[in-house]
Amino acid sequence: MIVNINFKKIILLLWIIVFCFNPLCLISSSLTKVLLLSDSITTSYNDSLAIAYGDTLVYKDIIVGNRVISTSIAGDTVINENISRTKIDDKVERYARDSIVQDISQRKIYLYGDAEVKYQDIILSAEFIEVDLTTNTVFASGLEDTTGKIIGDPEFTQGDQTFKSTTMTYNFDTQKGMISSVVTEDGNGFLHGKKVKKLEDNTVNILHGTYTTCNLEENPHFGFKFKKSRVIPDSKIVTGPAYMEIEQMPTPIGLPFGFFPNKTGQTSGIVIPTFGEYTNRGFYLEDGGYYWAINEYMDFQVLGDIYSRGGWGIKPRFRYKKRYKYSGDINLGYAVNIVGTKDTPDYTKSTDFKVRWSHRQDPKARPNSTFTADVNIVSGNYVKYNVVSAEDYLSNEFQSSVAYQKNWGGKFFLTLNASHRQNTKTHKVDVSLPEMTFTVNRFYPLRSKKGGKKKFYEDLSVSYTMNSRNQISTADSVLFDMETIENNMQAGAIHKVPISLPIKVLKYFTLNTSFNITDRMYSRSINKYWESDTTIIGSDTIPPGVVIDTINGFRNSIDYSITSSLSTKLFGMVGFKKGPVRAIRHVLTPSINFAYTPDFGSANLGYYGAYIDGNGREVTYSHFEGSLYGSPPGQESGRVGISLGNNLEIKVPSKKDTITGLKKIKLVESFSISGNYDLAKDSLNMSMITMSGRTTLWKNFNVQYGSIWDPYAADSAGNRINKFEWDVNRRLLRLEQTTWRLSLGFKLGDKDFKKKDKPSNATEDEIDEINDNLDEYVDWSIPWSINLNYNFTYTNNLEYIDYMKVPNNTVVQTLSFAGQVNITPKWKFTFNSGWDFTQNKLSYTSINLYRDLHCWEMRFSWIPLGVRKSWNFSINVKASILQDLKLNKKKDFRDF
Repeated sequence: MIVNINFKKIILLLWIIVFCFNPLCLISSSLTKVLLLSDSITTSYNDSLAIAYGDTLVYKDIIVGNRVISTSIAGDTVINENISRTKIDDKVERYARDSIVQDISQRKIYLYGDAEVKYQDIILSAEFIEVDLTTNTVFASGLEDTTGKIIGDPEFTQGDQTFKSTTMTYNFDTQKGMISSVVTEDGNGFLHGKKVKKLEDNTVNILHGTYTTCNLEENPHFGFKFKKSRVIPDSKIVTGPAYMEIEQMPTPIGLPFGFFPNKTGQTSGIVIPTFGEYTNRGFYLEDGGYYWAINEYMDFQVLGDIYSRGGWGIKPRFRYKKRYKYSGDINLGYAVNIVGTKDTPDYTKSTDFKVRWSHRQDPKARPNSTFTADVNIVSGNYVKYNVVSAEDYLSNEFQSSVAYQKNWGGKFFLTLNASHRQNTKTHKVDVSLPEMTFTVNRFYPLRSKKGGKKKFYEDLSVSYTMNSRNQISTADSVLFDMETIENNMQAGAIHKVPISLPIKVLKYFTLNTSFNITDRMYSRSINKYWESDTTIIGSDTIPPGVVIDTINGFRNSIDYSITSSLSTKLFGMVGFKKGPVRAIRHVLTPSINFAYTPDFGSANLGYYGAYIDGNGREVTYSHFEGSLYGSPPGQESGRVGISLGNNLEIKVPSKKDTITGLKKIKLVESFSISGNYDLAKDSLNMSMITMSGRTTLWKNFNVQYGSIWDPYAADSAGNRINKFEWDVNRRLLRLEQTTWRLSLGFKLGDKDFKKKDKPSNATEDEIDEINDNLDEYVDWSIPWSINLNYNFTYTNNLEYIDYMKVPNNTVVQTLSFAGQVNITPKWKFTFNSGWDFTQNKLSYTSINLYRDLHCWEMRFSWIPLGVRKSWNFSINVKASILQDLKLNKKKDFRDF
C-alpha cells in the first residue's frame, strides 16, 4: 500500500503539539534571547504567561470599567472581560517606554521606563509606577540607572498644580496623596518639603519645608525654612515660625509666622516703604502705601512719603486696560517739600504737584472715532525734589494733549482738543482749552456723475477748515488766579475756504489757481492813543507814551487772496559705459507763482487805526494786534515768485545688486533757490533771495545749508536802499545770513558684524512694563553697542557799521555718547554722557553696573558730576512677590 504523506501537515501538527504542551504558552523560537532582554513586556492572564520581546513593542493601555485593553505599537490588542468593576469610573491611560507588567490575579500593573498614567485631570509620570486596582492607589518612584544614579523622579500634575518628589502615593478614590521630598511651583514661588500630604480639597500640608522664588530644584540659593505649612491653592501659603536661609546657611532674619500670597494675577496688599536719611530733609519713609487689585481690568495704588523735618507727599495711581478696546494710566502727585530748618539760610518750603495721564484707544475699537490723551503737567520743584526719571529731570519742556477725533465717511472731520505747554525753566505756561477743528474734505461740485470725458472745469475743488480755541499764556504760579484768567484769556475762531482749479497746460505743465477766503473772529480788540502827560495812579507813575485800551466784545474780519502757480519737471541724464560712474541724473523743478492780496487797511473797513506819536508822526496799528489768528493784510500786494528745485544723483557699480549691477547715490537731495517781485510796491519790489540745500553722506552724516541774499544795496547802518547791489558794488547779490547744520549719528554693535536675525515680537503687556521701568530695563540681547550723536550749527549774520561788514558768528555744538557691554553672561555695563561745548565740560553722565544673580539681582548706578550727582547700590530678589526683600544704599543728589 502506498501512503501519500504530506510532510507540511505533519510538521504543522508537531509544532501545534509542542506549542500547546509547553508551560510557556507564547514562546518564540528565540526564547533564550527573550529571557535576556530587559525591555520585554510580560502580561499575565489567568495564570498564563505571555512574553513578547523587542524594543519596538510598547503598550498604550486603556482600562474602562471591567475591560483591560492593551494595544501595542505593532497593532496587537488583548481584551480581558474577567476584571471585576472598580470604583474608577473613567478611563485610565497608561504608557511605558520599557515595559508594562500586568498581574491580573493580584490586580496590579507595573510600568517601567518613562511611565505615565492619566486619569481625568491627573497626570503622573515617573521611571517606575505601580497601580493597585484593588485599593485604587498608585505608587511612583525613580530607579537607578547603570551608574547608580536615580533617574525619573515622579511628577504629579492635577490642574494647575505640579509636584516633583522622590516617592509618591496617591489614592484615586479619596483623592489624597503622600509625597516625599517634594518640589512644587505655587504662584510666583516654589515649595520644597520632606513630607507632603495632599488632601481631597486640593489643599496641601507640608512638614519640614522651604519657600523660595529660586527655581533650582536642588539647593536653591535662598529660602524661608519652616516646620509646618498649609497651602491653599490660588489663595495663600501659611507657615509657622520661619527663618531665612542663604546658600544653606541660616541667617538671623526670622518671622513668627509666614504668609505668602500664591494667587495668580493681581493681588491686593500693603506696599512696604523704603527708609533712610537725607541731609537736608531728615529721616524718611518713601513709597509706602497700599495696592488694590480692583479687577482684571483696573487697579489702584496709593503711595506716600514722609520726612522728619515736616515734608510729606502722596502719589495715587490708577491704571485701566480692556484688551482690543483701550488702556490708560492716571498718575498724580502732591508734595509739601521742606528743605533745611527754619534757622538755616537754605530753608525753603514749597507745595508742588504732578499730573500724568495717558490714554490709548485700539484703532480697531472704533474706526470712525478716537480718543487719546497724553497729559504731563508738573511744577518746577516737583522735578527737583521728588524722585522722577532721568528723562523728566533733564527736560524743561512738558507738553500735554487730550483729543477726540470723529469722521463721517471720510468726508467730514471733527477734532476736539485741549493742550498745554510748559517750561519749568522760564515758568511760562500756555494752555488751550478747548480747541475745536472742523474740516470738510475736498469735494468737486461741478463734476458730472454721468462719467465720460472730463471737462477742465470739473476739477474745480472746494474745501473748508474751521479752527476755534480759548488760550491763555502766563506764569505757572498765577495760572489759576481769576484775575489772570480774565485779563489773559483769549478766544477766537478762523474759517478758511480755498477754491482751487488745476489745469494741465501743454501736457507737461500744471497750472493751479486758487481763490482763498479767510474769516477771523475775535473776542476782544484794542485801541491805541498817545498820552502826552505823565499819569499818576496810586504809587505808580506812568510816563508819556502809547496807551492801549482793551475792548471786550465780538468782532470779525474777512479777507481774501488769489494765488496761481505753474510748475513742471525737467530731467537730464548722461550715461557712461565704463568707469566708476555709469550715469548722472539731474532733475530741475521750476515753478512760477503769483499771489494777489487787496489792501484791507483802509479806514472804512475798521480793521486798522492810527494815532500821532510824540514826534508828530502818524503810526498805523491793527485793532487785532496780539490776537490768536493775527490780522488781515494791511497793504496791497501782488507778488510774482520764482523757485528752482534741484536734485542730483549718480549710479555706480554695485556687486550687491544682482539685477542691474548698479547702485543709486544721491549727491544733492535738494537744492532750491526762490524769490519774488511785488508789483504793488512803489520801491524795493524784489524780496530777499533764499537758498537752501540738504544731502546725506555715508548714511549717517547729514548736511544742511541755508543762506539769505539781498539784491539791493545797504546804507551805512545796513538798511536796504532802493538801489541794486550791482549798481553800487557791481555784485548781483549781497550776503545777509548763512547757516550750516551738520549732524552725525553713529551706531555700532555686534549685529553689524553678524547676519540680521528676525526681531523678537514683544507682547503689548511686556512693552508697557518696559516703558514704565525704562531706567531699570536691561536688554541682554545686545552684547555690546556704541552710540554717538554730534550736531554742529554755524550761523553768520552780517551787520554793517559805517559801510563795514561786521560778522556776527554763532556756533552751537552738542555731543552725546552712550554704550553698553556684556562683560560676562551675567555682568552688564552701561554708560551715558556728553560734552558741553559752551562750558567745556561733561554734560549729564550716568554709569551703571548690573549683575544677574539668578534669582537675585544687583545694581549700581553712579552720576559722578552735575546737580544730579549721586550714587545708588541695591541688591534684591527678582520676584515681585518678595520685592521688599532687598538691601539698598544710596547718597541722593540733594545730600551733596
